[in-house]
Parts: sequence; C-alpha cells; structure tokens
Amino acid sequence: MSANAYQVYRKTQVSTASQGELLIMLFDGAIKFAGQAKELIEQRNYEAANEKLIRTQDIVHELISSLNLDTGEIAQSLYQLYRYMYDRLVEANLQKKTDPLQEVLHMLAELRDTWRQVVDQS
Repeated sequence: MSANAYQVYRKTQVSTASQGELLIMLFDGAIKFAGQAKELIEQRNYEAANEKLIRTQDIVHELISSLNLDTGEIAQSLYQLYRYMYDRLVEANLQKKTDPLQEVLHMLAELRDTWRQVVDQS
C-alpha cells in the first residue's frame, strides 16, 4: 500500500469512527509511541526518543483536553491520572529513563483495555 493510500485509509478510518473507537485509537497511538521511545532510550538514541515522547505527551494532552470536568467524579479522577502520566512522560524525557515510561505504558494499556470493553459492550 502506498503512503498516500495509507493516509487516505487512516483519514477515512478516523472520520467514520465512533467516539469510543477514537479514544481507543488515541491510546493505541500513545502506547505505540511510548514503546518506541522506551526502545530508543535503551539504545541511547535520545533525540529520536525525545520526538516519540513528545508525540506521546501530545496524545495524553489531547486526552486531558477532551475531558468534561463538569460531568463528575470520574472525569476528575481521569484528569488526575492523565496529568500524572503526562508528568511522568516529561520526567522520562528529561532524565532519559525508562522506569517512568514503563509505568505510563502499563497504565495506558490498562485504560485502553478497559475502554475496549466499554466500546464492545455498547
């Protein structure tokens, strides 16, 4: 598949996805970039790791921005969790350490799996 055809496919996939599916796509992207960043830090390729960590941070920031904090306690709890993950990603990037990154990867995977169950049930 050519790069252009893939871009058209992804654009169609995003524009036709439900809100829940879009959320899962965000988690999948964050997990992918965070995993790549972890490998790059282990290889001491800090410049490339920085780029992947920034992409991961951007996705977590998008998750934070998408919350409606007026909806109650769950949104507030998610805000705190996303904020913690964001801070840990910044820490991983500044210190070039994989421990904070591994912690965030674990949390992202758990949240993605939880949202997957919610989407599948609805």
